[in-house]
Amino acid sequence: MYPETATTAGKPPAPKQPKQRLTVCFLFSHPAHIMSLGLGSGLSPIMPGTLGTLLGWLSFVALDRYFAPEHWLALIVIGFLAGIPACAYTAKALGAQDPSAVNWDETVAFWLVLLFVMPAPFSMQLAAFLIFRFFDMVKPQPIRYFDQRVKGGLGIMLDDIAAALCTLLTLALWTRFASY
Repeated sequence: MYPETATTAGKPPAPKQPKQRLTVCFLFSHPAHIMSLGLGSGLSPIMPGTLGTLLGWLSFVALDRYFAPEHWLALIVIGFLAGIPACAYTAKALGAQDPSAVNWDETVAFWLVLLFVMPAPFSMQLAAFLIFRFFDMVKPQPIRYFDQRVKGGLGIMLDDIAAALCTLLTLALWTRFASY
């Protein structure tokens, strides 16, 4: 047993804040949760970030015939800006800085990747998906910088935009030098 210190003497231990459970009721309890949990894809106990990226891919393919590039750019900017407070709200409700269930950031960031990749054959879309997931999961520099230093909703959204830019740079270099 450790001796009590002056700061803990006579004080009961601080109660741990219970984390909010991820349920359909939680999802629909606030509009911010619906957005930040990727229309429910973040409820998955397995790979919610990958499902958020998949949501971005499928929604882009489904909507691309109706949207011009400038419409996509506007949607990405609006999705990013709206995602900042929505993701912050849900993260706070879940009691975590950047919970894996919050996957709206992956959706918006992958829209940015596809804006520059499409139209492309399936193999290129799949390569973009895999490269983006690699950068988002491993978080090499400069992505790690944003992940560790920028907090709140802005940090949640920004590190995935950095992953999207790294993905685009990788794809550009790959297509440029693959023919040599």
